[in-house]
Amino acid sequence: MEKKDFEAWLDNISITFLSLTDLQKNETLDHLISLSGAVQLRHLSNNLEILLKRDFLKLLPLELSFYLLKWLDPQTLLTCCLVSKQWNKVISACTEVWQTACKNLGWQIDDSVQDPLHWKKVYLKAILRMKQLKDHEAFETSSLIGHSARVYALYYKDGLLCTGSDDLSAKLWDVSTGQCIYGIQTHTCATVKFDEQKLVTGSFDNTVACWEWSSGAKTQHFRGHTGAVFSVDYNDELDILVSGSADFTVKVWALSTGTCLNTLTGHTEWVTKVVLQKCKVKSLMHSPGDYILLSADKYEIKIWPIGREINCKCLKTLSVSEDRSISLQPRLHFDGKYIVCSSALGLYQWDFASYDILRVIKPSDFSNVSLLGFGEIFALLFDNRYLYIMDLRTEKLISRWPLPEYRKSKRGSSFLAGEMSWLNGLNGQNDMGLVFATSMPDHSIHLVLWKEHG
Repeated sequence: MEKKDFEAWLDNISITFLSLTDLQKNETLDHLISLSGAVQLRHLSNNLEILLKRDFLKLLPLELSFYLLKWLDPQTLLTCCLVSKQWNKVISACTEVWQTACKNLGWQIDDSVQDPLHWKKVYLKAILRMKQLKDHEAFETSSLIGHSARVYALYYKDGLLCTGSDDLSAKLWDVSTGQCIYGIQTHTCATVKFDEQKLVTGSFDNTVACWEWSSGAKTQHFRGHTGAVFSVDYNDELDILVSGSADFTVKVWALSTGTCLNTLTGHTEWVTKVVLQKCKVKSLMHSPGDYILLSADKYEIKIWPIGREINCKCLKTLSVSEDRSISLQPRLHFDGKYIVCSSALGLYQWDFASYDILRVIKPSDFSNVSLLGFGEIFALLFDNRYLYIMDLRTEKLISRWPLPEYRKSKRGSSFLAGEMSWLNGLNGQNDMGLVFATSMPDHSIHLVLWKEHG
């Protein structure tokens, strides 16, 4: 048949075919297939695959592809990345999907990162770290050895750990290397706090002292308490030091001169914790930027407006129960917005603007669990046997790590959390360094550290 005649015939057949019903079209195709040879059948097979198996990610606009991908879970998307190079490229570039997946894992999101392929890599790193936590494989341990008597005072800052001991010494350690940087002769240490130049110690001899790291010299001595000093805090900007004591009082001192400026009374038990912190919220009683002092005993937390006037009066007293058999655990969290403390009744979180209880978290068998650190995403807890990580969004424990038979301290001075920024969300950079430290019966310091990423 000539080409011209064939084209006319084909047009006529096409018009007739289009006028048929679906059943008639199917019968026509069945008849034509029965008349076809191997060449025609192969041609039909190749073209049907192209027509029926369309690559929607290749054909759809990118924005529409991203919208559809958002309905798939991350694990399914990872499998889809194996379909082809094109699929891997499109799926990897779906920033919103991977950012959401990272957030759901408790990861911090930096919106300034513009690289579209960045967040899939972050997710892969995040899922590995979270698996390590779930499988109890995220940490490792080491020890610091150097004291000859019990260690009852620990303080951590910027990779450095200070230890104060009954052997009349304080030592400053580089946690990453385990090396002792400074060792100075002191009194018995019940509590310590330090910066680059100085060390402040509270002692069982009822005094507070300030020491110079470089020379080991005592630069100031604060006398006035009639009981052991269990907690200290200070602020160079205010030139104020505060101390909590077994004499049921909090004293406010001039840091530079050692003069006692005020004695705050009202506690009916040992004051085991004092915290000096800037307020970050506004209320009728305080404004952002005001300095606030928190002092805690066995049953109560008292709030003082320390920055406005030295002769301040207690703004508020917080407690979890009037039952004196229910005591507060010795650790206290205050970040300027929230106050958090634990007891046998659970983990209590107060809103600092209103002093209202925002929530009470009651995991199973909470009576023996103590607070170490509290953030926006995670909380770090522990008991006699384990270190725990809780996801605060679900209030579920997601990881635990075994602890040795460490030295117990009702005042909470012989154990502490290390790096804390990861509690507001991991980011692949802040899951490193010290997690937890505690003193041991053999006078060593037991460290729990993040393992490097696998």
